[in-house]
Amino acid sequence: MKLICSKANLLSGVQIVSKAVPNKTTMSILECILIDATGRNIKLIANDMELGIETIIDGDIVEKGQIALDAKIFLDIVRKLPDNQVIIESDKSFKTNILCEKAKFTIIGKSGEDFSYLPSIEKIDHIVLSQFTLKEVIRQTIFSISDNDNNKLMTGELFDINGDYLKVVSLDGHRISIRKIGLKNTYPSRKVVVPGKTLSEISKILSGDADKDVSIFFTGKHIVFEFDKTTVVSRLIEGEYFRIDQMLSSDYETKVKINKRELLECIDRATLLVKEGDKKPIIINITDGVLELKINSTIGSMNEEIDISKQGKDLMIGFNPKFMIDALRVIDDEEIDIYLVNPKAPCFIRDVNENYIYLILPVNFTTVN
Repeated sequence: MKLICSKANLLSGVQIVSKAVPNKTTMSILECILIDATGRNIKLIANDMELGIETIIDGDIVEKGQIALDAKIFLDIVRKLPDNQVIIESDKSFKTNILCEKAKFTIIGKSGEDFSYLPSIEKIDHIVLSQFTLKEVIRQTIFSISDNDNNKLMTGELFDINGDYLKVVSLDGHRISIRKIGLKNTYPSRKVVVPGKTLSEISKILSGDADKDVSIFFTGKHIVFEFDKTTVVSRLIEGEYFRIDQMLSSDYETKVKINKRELLECIDRATLLVKEGDKKPIIINITDGVLELKINSTIGSMNEEIDISKQGKDLMIGFNPKFMIDALRVIDDEEIDIYLVNPKAPCFIRDVNENYIYLILPVNFTTVN
């Protein structure tokens, strides 16, 4: 095999597919990136058997072939090469030369025949989104998935397609994040649970360009994302997702309209007095026209008042400050509405059309000094 391409194209491609290389594996071939130049295009592929990524890079194929190279070494080499043309050539003994200007690396690869290609997916059932929309939806929900594998469903996000709407849901047992977006066309109803790792890696690859689309294909066990010259294939998480509609309520005793930036900055200041790992809640006291926020910790105490518009009853309630900050950071509205029932019930931050809903469970603060 022999191919020629620019360092910029090669580096971009290697960085994209590297996101599907596992950190730990007992199969050394999975630690590799496959360079496949057996067809018309130069393809780079990585696959950890749960997540697979393939991307096409521009370049010239002088001699067709394929080789699997250790992903970490290959990426490190390409990163350090001069910004010029790169020649990659390998022989039948899998010895691979990587040349750029006066630099020449020689490494031993593995047979491409041993590599696990991406599964072949029948691309029938699909939806189309802009790259900007998908990147934003992931950003606005990914923070509330669970990192605990004890409940696999909580480590993923629900994609619920209903007509011309897509609803994306994540939860971790303490909070729920929901984003609803309109689609350009009407699609058959479908619910799938996509691994959070897949979505996190995709969001790093997406350009976020509003004029470029992503096609998302579904099968019984896989989801496929196609954009630019890249294909991402991921296994779905099997099982029935939680019935979140039972957790959502439109009832409230207190409604607060508040400037989002003021509230976010206030809570952010309060966390200066919270050591990492400390579970001290922020206490919010809502009265007519004023939201008072206070915190007591071993370091010290703080209180601050913010002007608000209030409907309903006065209320005092405690929250984990991190959960509030996570939700507020991803809301773009200047003013937000917070709906509360009582100190033991979840609060809801949602807009009028319920394009976003953030549910946060309160924290018992009776033991706070």
